[in-house]
Amino acid sequence: MNERASSDVDRDDPVAALLSRYAQGDSAAARLLTIQLTPLAYGHAFRVLGDAAEAEDVAQEALMRLWKVAPDWREGDAKVSTWLYRVVANLCIDRLRKRGRGAIPLEDIAEPADPTESAATKLQHKARRDALQSALNVLPERQRQAVVLRHIDGLANSEIATILDVSIEAVESLTARGKQALAKLLRGRRDALGYDDD
Repeated sequence: MNERASSDVDRDDPVAALLSRYAQGDSAAARLLTIQLTPLAYGHAFRVLGDAAEAEDVAQEALMRLWKVAPDWREGDAKVSTWLYRVVANLCIDRLRKRGRGAIPLEDIAEPADPTESAATKLQHKARRDALQSALNVLPERQRQAVVLRHIDGLANSEIATILDVSIEAVESLTARGKQALAKLLRGRRDALGYDDD
């Protein structure tokens, strides 16, 4: 790849440039990749699985797979973050299938303490997070993945289509049905969760 093309790729996907540096033995690039990618992998896994320990395991496994493919990474084929989301999504599906459709008890999900919030605010935020997680746990796997990727992780439909290996139309359908199902599941809890808007 010539210098101009390489710099274009770096601008399009700076994470790919870091991955290339890591593959060449740059330990600083490895640290930067870990700092940038771990929160993405863990955040998605936690929202899909609803379990912090499992999410940590998935994030670690996904990054280990990235380290293994780094020397063979072909720049321009896919964004590194898209590839990583896809690996995390697949690892989450594997775990969900292994444990069956049972939801994780909400009392087992630890929430980090935030000293800047009042106790009442913290309780309300926790109740909202728990209600959302509980509702997400009820959705079918694909709907859950699509809703989390689109509305929580903020990815574009085209990226989600690549991650889930479906068409953009399928992503739109999955997210629409998922949102409707969530709204229906949470509708009766608006007052209890402190929502007074329409």
